[in-house]
Amino acid sequence: MEEKKLVWHKIAEHINEIRFAENNIGIVEVAGKMICLAKYQDRVFAFAHKCPHASGFFIDGSIDALGSVICPVHGYKYDIRNGRNVSGEEYYLKNWPVEIREDGVYLGLE
Repeated sequence: MEEKKLVWHKIAEHINEIRFAENNIGIVEVAGKMICLAKYQDRVFAFAHKCPHASGFFIDGSIDALGSVICPVHGYKYDIRNGRNVSGEEYYLKNWPVEIREDGVYLGLE
């Protein structure tokens, strides 16, 4: 199995430049893709901006105490660390790595 090569995109000079809503979720456009960012336990995670089930927008969702992003439409939950569905359905939330470096915040895309 061939490992996917990541291309790192600088999305901000500093984490404070990213606008997060009260729910600790923000959205950025990277390489033509809309991607949600979430702050959880002093880390930043990146995942698809729409739920794979019914296309609810995660910008309107929430993050629970266990680190699951919750879709505002049907309440499906996904672990923001790995995209795994944790509410029992068979969906997977696409996610991407985020690195905070000395010179900025980067997101890795295939």
